[in-house]
Amino acid sequence: MSDSPERISLAGRLRNNFLTGLVICAPLAITIWLTFTFIDWADSWVTPYIPKRYDPQYYFNITIPGTGLVIAVVLITIIGFLGKNLIGRSIVNFGESILHRMPLVRTIYRSVKQILETVLKEQSTSFKKCGLIEFPSPGMWALVFISGDAQGEIAAKLNADGEEMVAVFLPPTPVPTAGFLMFVPKSKLIMLDMTPEEGAKLLISGGLIAPDYKPARGVPTAVLPPPVTQG
Repeated sequence: MSDSPERISLAGRLRNNFLTGLVICAPLAITIWLTFTFIDWADSWVTPYIPKRYDPQYYFNITIPGTGLVIAVVLITIIGFLGKNLIGRSIVNFGESILHRMPLVRTIYRSVKQILETVLKEQSTSFKKCGLIEFPSPGMWALVFISGDAQGEIAAKLNADGEEMVAVFLPPTPVPTAGFLMFVPKSKLIMLDMTPEEGAKLLISGGLIAPDYKPARGVPTAVLPPPVTQG
């Protein structure tokens, strides 16, 4: 009986060591797997269209992972360079004019282009901040990603009373790939110091992985407004 605690302690240490190793190895293995999966996917799309005289795999008689991905990046960069000059811009405009005449295609093309331009725009402030809104009921708070100030017709009609409105994205847990686009008064939004990456970790983990927070000296912590009571 005296050996039982020692055996349990040894088993516990082995279990802890295994879990520690799993925490170290699993993210690394998943990252490597996802990276090679993406490379293989890119190669499967690009490599079949590469002429043999330009394919290094044809000369070395071996499969070189990433060849298609590198060629795709080079081609996209060249197209971007050509698209900035007058001739390239004219060709792009001509192609877009053809797409805009196709009812279904033009809707998809415009939507995808607008999303990419917004996401890739260097000065864009989309999803660079996180905040809290009172949702779904008074006294309950939800984490949101801040898109920016309301614009266009929505801003004109919602800001009519002088209250500035903000567009926020409310994702679900644990897969924040869908959600709700909401327009809330700026006064009802509590800004957070955490980055969108930290906010995404908090959502995906279901609140288990919370970012460290050290308030600056002399700066009081935010005080939540009292919930609205419904009489």
